[in-house]
Amino acid sequence: MKGEWQMQEKEFKKLVKQVETKKLTKKERAKASGEFLDLGCGFTHYEMKQGTAPLKSEHPEDPNAKWPVVLVHGYSTPYFLYDHIFEGLVKEGYTVIRYDLLGRGLSERVKSKYAPEDFAVQLKELIDWLVPDGKCILFGTSMGGSILAAFCAMYPGIAQKIVLYAPAGMDNFKPPIYMKLAAVPVLGKRIFKLVMPKSTLARATDELLHQDEAVKDQFVRDLAFTMQYKGYLAGTHASLVNTILKTKEATKYYKKMARQHIPTLVIWGTEDKTMPIYQIDRMAKVLKDAEFVIFEGSG
Repeated sequence: MKGEWQMQEKEFKKLVKQVETKKLTKKERAKASGEFLDLGCGFTHYEMKQGTAPLKSEHPEDPNAKWPVVLVHGYSTPYFLYDHIFEGLVKEGYTVIRYDLLGRGLSERVKSKYAPEDFAVQLKELIDWLVPDGKCILFGTSMGGSILAAFCAMYPGIAQKIVLYAPAGMDNFKPPIYMKLAAVPVLGKRIFKLVMPKSTLARATDELLHQDEAVKDQFVRDLAFTMQYKGYLAGTHASLVNTILKTKEATKYYKKMARQHIPTLVIWGTEDKTMPIYQIDRMAKVLKDAEFVIFEGSG
């Protein structure tokens, strides 16, 4: 394990060995916090908190009314990624929903391509269940950005505002060698399953640049807990091949989203290692109406 963050080696090795050692059964789900929905696309783990502000759909003329917010996480880390944002938005009066993408967290490991369209269907079904009139603010991080672009293209009129944090999906993205290797037919999948358990956990804190060691350690433990359920590696591998690396397709979705002129805020940290900020210039050309905010020294 390299870098500034150093979990105890013994504990780290134990967490790696636990990857995909359990089945995500009904009994396991019953132990979890949060709620579950049996959607058409698969069981989905979510949490929803009602805010104090009136809903915009019910009080359209009230300046204090707010749309519900749905938080869409990225490639590997499930909904606990949004712990602070979730609670912060609730304190601001918003009704907030966060959920685990299929194949992650405690959501079902389904047989799927795990392409943007598949995740968009999951999001649509979730909104249909939980948001009465279907209109909401959407927040996507990393791969969550590609998912939101596909979602808006497939289901126009739902998103009232969009927030993207270091979004994936630009066609100028230069994937690192490990991503390219993972996409090699047959061999790539084998390499991925051998390397990724350790690599995913070791890289999990790359973006937590200003957190102390205790916070980083707990973040890795929480991620490892969800990785212990079988199907995680198949889901993340398929997502890498069919979503992260399909940048030309994703950029087309972003262009379709841009034509809807949805108020959009794009946030990027200059030190982001997963989705580097060099892509921001391309995104500015695609999302011409968007507002861009850059955080210096942030991951």
